[in-house]
Amino acid sequence: MGRTGSVISGFAIMKHTLVIYVEDKPGVLNRVASLFRRRAFNIESLTVGHTEKPGVSRMTVLVESDTHGARRLEANLYKLVNVLRVHDITAEASVYRELAMVKVATATPEVRSHVMQLVDVFRARVVDVAPDAVIIETTGTEAKINGLLEVLQPYGILELVRTGRVGMVRGSQSVMVEPPEPPRVTGKTNPDDGNISYSV
Repeated sequence: MGRTGSVISGFAIMKHTLVIYVEDKPGVLNRVASLFRRRAFNIESLTVGHTEKPGVSRMTVLVESDTHGARRLEANLYKLVNVLRVHDITAEASVYRELAMVKVATATPEVRSHVMQLVDVFRARVVDVAPDAVIIETTGTEAKINGLLEVLQPYGILELVRTGRVGMVRGSQSVMVEPPEPPRVTGKTNPDDGNISYSV
């Protein structure tokens, strides 16, 4: 769920999680990101991947805004070509997860032993071991990953990558979208005519 931050014009600023279904076509991600930039919204995280529907991708965007701003953003997203569905799941009972990989320096056996103990405490796992470093993989909430990073920091974090938030509404409720239909042919349909136009 989002956390309350500052207040502007009587509206509380909080983190909103937007789920955006789009047609799986080139340039869609750029158009969505450009809209956030033009509207002066800072994207805290953005993940995108395929869905259970062929030809449809799902974006999960974490953005800080008040409720009014989030609604305006949702309305503007619907104006973009290739955007099929936008759903703000912030206020709904949802499950959020994030994945992170952390490379930590382990110069001595003693340091490595301490790091391995922390990995067990946070229910993470080591996916690679080198003579002087280990790579740790962890999945969980933002708070869990931040906690792990905090205790690993004194040992020396050499490299870090995080996927960003993904989320799903609990229960049988689902944001269903139909696969995009092929472009409709308008105008002349003679195969020999090169001036056929397509509307999407």
